[in-house]
Amino acid sequence: QLQLVESGGGSEQPGGSLRLSCAISGFRLDYYSIGWFRQAPGKEREGVSYISSSDSHQYYADSVKGRFTISRDNTKSTVYLQMNSLKPEDTAVYYCAAAKDIRSMVIMQRAEYWGQGIQVTVSS
Repeated sequence: QLQLVESGGGSEQPGGSLRLSCAISGFRLDYYSIGWFRQAPGKEREGVSYISSSDSHQYYADSVKGRFTISRDNTKSTVYLQMNSLKPEDTAVYYCAAAKDIRSMVIMQRAEYWGQGIQVTVSS
């Protein structure tokens, strides 16, 4: 069964940190680029960060650059999103997605597989 399962979400105060995990099963992680997306209430889904399958090159939205770090461990079939210096505007449901074509994922948010999403709330 093909699955992406997010974990590690929850509530945190501004300035705090959370690490999201995206566990992949049913397909080979090293064949896919992985993206993290988020959707806040009343807003469109936006791409947060991506990591390519070929060279693990990383991409970040300007809003999270310098605060978030994406990484992958193909041996554990898991991709991580380390989120530091959290802000209230980071509050959203976060999704991970897997795509063979990273350009389509970045430009059009196209992916073969999506996780179910996990809530991140940043509030004092």
